[in-house]
Amino acid sequence: MKMHFTKSTMLLLLCSFLTTVLSAQPAQKLISVIVSPDHDDWIYTTKDEVTFNVQVLKNENLLKNVTIDYEMGPDMLPDVKKQGVLLKDGKITLKGKMKQPGIYRLRVWANYDGNRYEGMGSAAFDPEKIQPIVKYPNDFKEFWDQTMEYARKTPLNPILTLMPERCTSKANVYHVSYESGFNGSRMYGILCVPKAPGKYPALLKVPGAGIRPYGGDIENAENGIITLEVGIHGIPVNMDPEIYNILGRSLAYGYQRENLNNKNEHYFRRVYAGCARGVDFLFELPEFDGTNLAVTGGSQGGALSIITASLEPRIKYLAAFYPALCDHEAYANGRAGGWPHYFIDNKPQANELETLRYYDVVNFARNLKSKGWYSFGYNDMVCPPTATYGAYNVIPAEKEIHLYQETGHWTYPEQWKKSNDWLRKQLGK
Repeated sequence: MKMHFTKSTMLLLLCSFLTTVLSAQPAQKLISVIVSPDHDDWIYTTKDEVTFNVQVLKNENLLKNVTIDYEMGPDMLPDVKKQGVLLKDGKITLKGKMKQPGIYRLRVWANYDGNRYEGMGSAAFDPEKIQPIVKYPNDFKEFWDQTMEYARKTPLNPILTLMPERCTSKANVYHVSYESGFNGSRMYGILCVPKAPGKYPALLKVPGAGIRPYGGDIENAENGIITLEVGIHGIPVNMDPEIYNILGRSLAYGYQRENLNNKNEHYFRRVYAGCARGVDFLFELPEFDGTNLAVTGGSQGGALSIITASLEPRIKYLAAFYPALCDHEAYANGRAGGWPHYFIDNKPQANELETLRYYDVVNFARNLKSKGWYSFGYNDMVCPPTATYGAYNVIPAEKEIHLYQETGHWTYPEQWKKSNDWLRKQLGK
């Protein structure tokens, strides 16, 4: 693969550090750049105009005679850019509007003592009316039905290895693997099972982008839920972290772009099928109650949650944070698409749009039947909210949205707790 350091390549590098649901809230900095939309909920109609109140603070007071740069416009595609604007009293008011439903964002950089400090705010214009751009292939369901049928011709051949050093008084922890159904590759993960005799609900946890080891969800297992946390790259998930660092810079680098022009060979075909086969694995466990099953994840994991639930109707519930892989076709039509931003600065090549239609979260969302809990923020530039809304708005199943407007590609601890509490309630725990 040739390495072109375009916007999309840099976004891929950035995303490798920003993929887990439990991403930490940004640390406090010396200079605060506050961008405040004038509606408390940051939501507007296309008849409205948003007023952004910008303040640059030091020691919680306005910083006088500071210069700023800013850009504003539609999500990921700003059309106004200014540099070297002097704020004599440390504040400024800026306005914007949209004629069509979408997200309008203002990013501000304050320049102080040789450093730059960023702040941003976003306005959602009629967000419930945002519709996706990606087309739905006539044979979409047939393609995935055939894919799953093909994958399931191979027995799971599960392998479970107890990890005594990780077991607790209430839960057993195993390193596990099972056949994906493609070319002898296996899916690996960490299984946590309550020790007390009985039948339990189960939670499948699917990963964010990148490659890393996993520890498993022991806490939920100790509270009476079987948990299976899987990786997607066909290698064990309990090795030394440095091995994954090496693989992330070599064999696994840019995996999202592998065979973009071939729907039968694209990297994610095995991944999507392999995650769905995780359900088969759980149903074979004697401790599983055979009924109550959920899936959860963030970013790429948010995407895989929707996709796996769509492919596998035995999943009753899902909780997804800022799903990636949404509305890839949007960039080719002048609007923000989802991670990994395939066409943010490159035109689609032969068959790429056609291939990605079979892998776009939006088209899985259209067929979703699982009850869902969804959460994201308006300042997310890894998984832009425009694309996320495009997927959310076409979901026909029972759903609820939990907005944390100021968040980017990270979550508050309270936000994570709410999703976990919701999942436990659905699963009867």
